[in-house]
Amino acid sequence: MQRSKSHDYDSARSDADVSQLIERGRAHFERREWNDAFSVLSAADDATPLGPENLDLLAWSAGLTARDKELVAALERLYRIYHESDERLRAARTAFWLGFRLLARGEPGRASGWLSRAQRLVEQHGDDCVEQGYLLVPQGQRHLNAAEPAEAFDAGARAAQIGERFGDIDLIAFARNLQGRALLSQGQLARGLTLMDEAMLAAASGELTPVVTGIVYCSAIASCQRVYALDRVREWTAALADWCDAHPQLVMFTANCLVHRAEILQISGSWPEAVEEAQRAAERCVRDIEREARGHAQYEMAEVHRLRGEYERAEAAYRDASRQGVEPQPGLALLRLAQGDREAAAASIRRVLDATSGCFPRTRFLPAYVEIMLAVGDLDAARAASLELEETAGTFDVDVLAAIAAHARGAVRLAEGDARAVLDPARRAFAIWQRIGAPYLAARLRVLLARACLELGDVEGARLELDGAREVYEALGAQPDLAAADALRARLEVAAPSKSSAVRHKLTERELQVLRLVASGQSNKAIAHELSLSEKTIHRHVSNIFTKLDVASRAAATAFAYEHGLV
Repeated sequence: MQRSKSHDYDSARSDADVSQLIERGRAHFERREWNDAFSVLSAADDATPLGPENLDLLAWSAGLTARDKELVAALERLYRIYHESDERLRAARTAFWLGFRLLARGEPGRASGWLSRAQRLVEQHGDDCVEQGYLLVPQGQRHLNAAEPAEAFDAGARAAQIGERFGDIDLIAFARNLQGRALLSQGQLARGLTLMDEAMLAAASGELTPVVTGIVYCSAIASCQRVYALDRVREWTAALADWCDAHPQLVMFTANCLVHRAEILQISGSWPEAVEEAQRAAERCVRDIEREARGHAQYEMAEVHRLRGEYERAEAAYRDASRQGVEPQPGLALLRLAQGDREAAAASIRRVLDATSGCFPRTRFLPAYVEIMLAVGDLDAARAASLELEETAGTFDVDVLAAIAAHARGAVRLAEGDARAVLDPARRAFAIWQRIGAPYLAARLRVLLARACLELGDVEGARLELDGAREVYEALGAQPDLAAADALRARLEVAAPSKSSAVRHKLTERELQVLRLVASGQSNKAIAHELSLSEKTIHRHVSNIFTKLDVASRAAATAFAYEHGLV
């Protein structure tokens, strides 16, 4: 194996031919061994300044291994070489990348200067060129930042046309990604995701250069998270993880990849692995440009600690996330609620929701807001938040939004005393989380269903739902939820009706359940829908009830139920 430390080549000027070093460095780069390429090409550059082609490889070897200072320095040298030799378009392309990277580093002044230089060089060139398309990308991003999605989409469309005219795959992917993000910000999810899919196909197929591949992956995943397109987030996070794992010397995008992977693992119920990935991400985020990624990693760790009941560790992680500039809500408010400080929880969640605008950003906080408002007895506030979630879910055809809204609606209906109205939304939400593969969220719906069943007198149904939730909580180590489920289970045992009448009349628990629904006036079809059984099965239960009670009609069965205390 070739040695990869630059100091290993200190004697390069005396005992190795520079051309051999360059050849080895280029071979490393072609094999995507960017750390080794940087070391070898740096040694060659120390001996004799590299020409533009090899200096470009040195620059991107530095960039892909997160050596931002060296990347900028090499690109600045490369720009001077092209500018002095009057290669305007190459100088413009180099100036574009300098500006683009400096924008990402949070240096808008220097970035603007370089992008202006690139624009001027393109204008001096006069003829159509692919660089015109590249310069439309940061213009489009500025429009997005200024909440001007129509202008951003137009910039992306023009960039895509230029990319297609010149056959530049990188530019086309950049442009489609920009267009997709513009449409998503306008709420046009189907069109936006289609364009994002197109850009992601190019990235996943290995058609793009490494830096553009990473940018497209990370941008698409973050955008889809904002609109709750969880299926895309999961699919693309897995693809990004595979790409990063296939390039062990890649550093630039790996921290964000680990954060995304931690989020998906947490939702999927792999909590130990989620904490491990988040911890790895936090340890890698040591540069100022990575402060936000570190904050998100800390937040993910805090969420798992909170759900496990590790409150001190959760508090420390939430505070660390805040120090990195990441909002620690709604997790911190939910932590306060779990600790019994309802007023602090309410004050925090009210503050953050009042300061948030836009349906998707508000959706991040509204479920916790509903939970906390119900806990403090502010039913009106909880109801208003639930209606807002339903409005958002009704506007966008996204299963995750539908599940969030249905859960909130069910919780509010239960607090209003309408337990029967809980069943349909709670079951719909449960089915969505079950299909998506979010066991903890599905278990919370089962607890809500258990509480509703208990209110309706269906002790057996409540027990079944609660047992299913407890199995998940035990597997995940969700101790606070497990304790709450055990407390509810104790209520079930106390509330269980005497079975003497049922035994005397030989009714099964399911037949008792059906009898109570018959007594409430529901048809067989309605009962079948509520119990998730076939209408034929309900008809058989009703027939068995008539036989066992020796009655001939639904009215007679209802009268018997009331007379014998079965409802």
